[in-house]
Amino acid sequence: MVTKDQVVAALRGVEDPELGLNVVDLGLIYNVDIVNDNVKVEMTLTTPGCPLHDSIGRGAQAAVAKVPGVKTAEVRMVWDPPWNPSRMTDAAKKALGWG
Repeated sequence: MVTKDQVVAALRGVEDPELGLNVVDLGLIYNVDIVNDNVKVEMTLTTPGCPLHDSIGRGAQAAVAKVPGVKTAEVRMVWDPPWNPSRMTDAAKKALGWG
C-alpha cells in the first residue's frame, strides 16, 4: 500500500530550477490523495505564469509514478489558494536568505 510519506519523499526530489529548492520545502504541494494506490497530487507554482509550469508538473508526475506500488499518478496544478512565502519550510526560507 502506497503511503503519503512515500509520495512526499518522492516529491522532495523535484526541484524548482529557478530557486534550486524542492517543491515540498517551497510549499508547492497542497494535497496528496491516495485511493487504491492511485495517487492524485494538487500542487501550485510560485506564480501562475511560471515558464517552467509544464516541466515541474511533469517532473512531479514522474517522481510519484516511480514510487513502488503506485498504479497511476496524476498531478493537477491549482491556483487557489495562491502560493505565498509563508508556505515554505524554515529550511527553504533560510536557503533563500529569508530567515
